[in-house]
Amino acid sequence: MKRKLAAVAVLSATALLTGVVQVSTAAVADPAPQSQAAKQRADLIALANGQAGKVAHALALGGQEQLVAKDAVVDADGTRHLRYERTFAGLPVLGGDLVVHQKADGSTTSVDKATGATIALPNLTPQIPADKAAAQATGAVQSTIGIAADEDESPLTEVHQTGAAKLVVWAADGSPRLAYQTTVEGLRADGTPSSQLLVTDAATGQVLSTHEQVRTASGTGKGVFVGTVPLTTTAVSGGFSLKDASRGGQSTSDLKGRTSGSGTLYTDADNAWGDGTVASGQSAAVDAQFGAAATWDFYKNSFGRNGIRNDGVGAASRVHYGKNYVNAFWSDQCFCMSYGDGSGNTHPLTEIDVAGHEMTHGVTANTANLNYSGESGGLNEGTSDIFGTMVEWYANLATDKPDYLIGEEIDLNGNGTPLRYMDQPSKDGRSADYWSSSVGSLDVHYSSGVANHFFYLLAEGSGAKTINGVNYNSPTYNGSTLAGIGRDKAAQIWYKALTAYMTSTTNYAGARTATLKAATDLYGASSAEYSAVAATWAAVNVN
Repeated sequence: MKRKLAAVAVLSATALLTGVVQVSTAAVADPAPQSQAAKQRADLIALANGQAGKVAHALALGGQEQLVAKDAVVDADGTRHLRYERTFAGLPVLGGDLVVHQKADGSTTSVDKATGATIALPNLTPQIPADKAAAQATGAVQSTIGIAADEDESPLTEVHQTGAAKLVVWAADGSPRLAYQTTVEGLRADGTPSSQLLVTDAATGQVLSTHEQVRTASGTGKGVFVGTVPLTTTAVSGGFSLKDASRGGQSTSDLKGRTSGSGTLYTDADNAWGDGTVASGQSAAVDAQFGAAATWDFYKNSFGRNGIRNDGVGAASRVHYGKNYVNAFWSDQCFCMSYGDGSGNTHPLTEIDVAGHEMTHGVTANTANLNYSGESGGLNEGTSDIFGTMVEWYANLATDKPDYLIGEEIDLNGNGTPLRYMDQPSKDGRSADYWSSSVGSLDVHYSSGVANHFFYLLAEGSGAKTINGVNYNSPTYNGSTLAGIGRDKAAQIWYKALTAYMTSTTNYAGARTATLKAATDLYGASSAEYSAVAATWAAVNVN
């Protein structure tokens, strides 16, 4: 994908050191009315909710179970993919999500479930009261203060409970039981906020699941960026604001070293933003806004997706987060991206594939919602690497030439190497090239290697080659030789699988099934693309 961004708002992180940002358009009306796409999606959700009772009956769900529509996708031929969350006696069922596939006439053809287990809970009275459960969850997190879960994660330094424990049904492991869900917030040593969502057994207090809701790009180091891009801004009294009404009102604000709040929206008198140096705070803001715009345009023009939630609403970006903060993260809670300024507050982490990666966590949360642990966690991270890379290819910046390297410009390792390699993930010393029974026990940033390797092989094929000036040499588990089908087709297949077939508990075997179904939908079961997907999974030892 080498489309030029048309009047997008922002500049890539590579514009930090040279070049004044030129603005091609401005004075966009604000706020924008609800788009036709957003209305169509709302109508689809209403249709799915209207069928929820019939679907529940057809699936022989119990009388206490109800389905609530979360998303709906309709293919060009009218095929429907209706994604539902489940409740039991009014309680959310974690791991109870499912996707119903229908023909254009509304007849159901198949169903993909996160769990096939039957939910039968005759006693809905928890043995542990809610206040004790909340205290247990907080205590579990407090016990990890000063301890990093892996070498790239900064340890917690403070913890506090936020809100009461909520009663739920836990079904993600195939053994439904009554449980509590508690949010425990805190702060990590490197300044990253923490918001952990814990699930604990309502009878024993055992921690069943913990999910860090703040997703970061891990490591330490520095990055240097150059470049010039167009922007779409909004006319305000006395000048212009860094707000893009043509992309759902997405905006960029200045936190000025703080770690909370929405920050101050950037404004400028002459609509020429930044000077390409870190001395100008606007330069990082331009990078952030461009990353958001490039991500929006990639999803819109590649898949017809209207924003991260597909509802036409743009996300916020916050720059200059904290002091000497060497990281960047996406948060579903504030629906925003936050970027630190790096070591010495002189190395902003605003590279474009980092922006695309982190915002894709938002897309995943609003579709398959892959659990952030085990193999599904690796698929979650891999999805962000895949589409972060595709955003970079879409933007096609001369100053940050697209490649299959993750975070290569920000140099967080401090030695000039990227964070991850898609052609041979093990080159980082920790990621997995191939699936094995132990992959699920790796940190999700390293188990993602299987997904990254699959995508690279599907797009470009195996063996030694030079692509856009970068040398790659991608091996295969079974010694096979693969030709690749091109990154655009590979991305279509992965997106279709994510949005139509994957569920919260999908593992690598399930990802294989999902992508084969997606290839069938897009290209046919007898197509070369379908055969390529099957062969590529075998090449990473997923059979």
